[in-house]
Amino acid sequence: MSDTSDYTPPAVWTPPEANGGQFANINRPTSGATHERELPVGRHPLQLYSLATPNGVKVTVMLEELLALGHTGAEYDAWPIRIGDGDQFGSGFVAVNPNSKIPALLDRSGPQPIRVFESGAILLYLAEKFGALLPSEPAARAECLSWLFWQMGSAPYLGGGFGHFYAYAPAKWRYPIDRFAMEVKRQMDVLDKRLAQTPYIAGEHYTIADIAIWPWYGALAKGLIYGAGEFLQVHTYTHLVAWADRIAARPAAQRGRMVNRLNGPLEHQLHERHDASDFDLRTQDKMAAAAVAGGKPA
Repeated sequence: MSDTSDYTPPAVWTPPEANGGQFANINRPTSGATHERELPVGRHPLQLYSLATPNGVKVTVMLEELLALGHTGAEYDAWPIRIGDGDQFGSGFVAVNPNSKIPALLDRSGPQPIRVFESGAILLYLAEKFGALLPSEPAARAECLSWLFWQMGSAPYLGGGFGHFYAYAPAKWRYPIDRFAMEVKRQMDVLDKRLAQTPYIAGEHYTIADIAIWPWYGALAKGLIYGAGEFLQVHTYTHLVAWADRIAARPAAQRGRMVNRLNGPLEHQLHERHDASDFDLRTQDKMAAAAVAGGKPA
């Protein structure tokens, strides 16, 4: 580890021949499609193209919560986008999200398909479409949306900043790790103090603010991302940890966290989701067992 650098930025930046790191094969300074590839379409009006990263989990939890509330129109097909393989640069995906990031939603319920990208925009779109998980009273709505946008602005420090330099960068440098660790701990302190006052992020009721924040900061508070729990002393944020446990106990959150998950224990993975029964019949452990037995799941 070194605190010094002999790098002087040139007058004009040019891409390095090799930029190293876990995601070097998909990093590039330009946008747009790199190959032709149609997106699959299922039978439900809502088509989700995603992966079980924290941003992707936001949307699958939202959809499962809407279904749990009885909104049958929220039935959806969820298709995995393997970002490590560059699926997000296929022409079909770029047509739904020109920014080539997951998640992306296509709503085919109306006369013309509606595309929605950016996880916060998708949560807000679904909340307004179904009239759920977003307060209607002006002050409560403003509080909820303030926390939703807080998360959208804060998470890049956690993921692209701290997570990158602590877990993924090809070498460890103290300055960026210290810089982003300080900010992430400040953010956790913001949440911990808020949750000392109220059971949910926006107040007395569970909302899209909780759904947006939980996959990032709830996972961090439980030591589930970046292996940084001890480093950040996450257990000291007791109100945040208790809130994370409260959300994790919700059946819809448990289901949502499984959808489009491609790693971890097989019983927690559901690569594609097309029906509520898939959680009982088609998780990857059940698919693997059926393959071994020479049969197919119902």
